[in-house]
Amino acid sequence: MFKPVILVVLIITNAVAFILMALDKAKAKKGAWRIPEKTLFLATALFGGLGGTLGMFLLRHKTKHWYFKLGFPALLILQIVLLVLGAAALA
Repeated sequence: MFKPVILVVLIITNAVAFILMALDKAKAKKGAWRIPEKTLFLATALFGGLGGTLGMFLLRHKTKHWYFKLGFPALLILQIVLLVLGAAALA
C-alpha cells in the first residue's frame, strides 16, 4: 500500500492541475492573460493526470486541442501504470 505522504503528494498535484485548468478557463472567458499550455501540461505530467483530465472534461476546457484531448488521458494512464508497478514493488 502507498505511504500517506505519497497519497498527500498525489492529492496536491492533482488539485493543482485541476485548479490551473479552472483558472485558465476563467481567464479565457474574460479575455485575460492565460496560463501557458506547457504549464498545464507540466502540472499534469507531474502526476497530476487525474486532476488535469477531470479539469479538461468537467470544465470543457482545451477539448478542441487534440494534444490535450489525447495527451492528458495518456498521461493519466501512464501514471496509473507507474503507480501500480510502484505499489507492487513496495509489496
